[in-house]
Amino acid sequence: MERPGAVTLRGQPLTLIGPELKPGDKAPDFDVVDSTLSPVSLAKTGNAVRIFSVVPSLDTPVCDAQTKRFNDEAAKMPGVEIYTISMDLPFAQKRWCGAFGVDHVKMLSDHRNASFGQAYGTLIKELRIESRAIFVLDKDNVIRYVEYVKEVADFPDYEAALNAAKALA
Repeated sequence: MERPGAVTLRGQPLTLIGPELKPGDKAPDFDVVDSTLSPVSLAKTGNAVRIFSVVPSLDTPVCDAQTKRFNDEAAKMPGVEIYTISMDLPFAQKRWCGAFGVDHVKMLSDHRNASFGQAYGTLIKELRIESRAIFVLDKDNVIRYVEYVKEVADFPDYEAALNAAKALA
């Protein structure tokens, strides 16, 4: 499924591959890897309230700030697990986290087969990177909050996502 013009990057329309998920949808499964190259699926993320913070690349200013913000918030939110998902290689994610002391969010790489991007509708066809998005899942793997950031270079609505997660925790 392709969604032409679903997002823009510096005003240029881009196509997202995958469905546009909505609150109330069952969270789709995915196949990504963590920093040790171990496979991670939806089931392996556990049954806590989860925030999936999706970013194009950690080595860009907005993605850097977004991941640091969620890392800071994760330290203050018991019962909520926060994951950052990108196409960055696991080694690059690990290097970035070490360089900035990011140790509360869990990093997941979708670089192998874009499984998360295709299942959650965040894969940018033209660039083969993730679009910026936030998903909040409840303990039963039901999506309770979704934000596909229309302009990829913009920040997400942190407060809305955090409030959704806090209400579920």
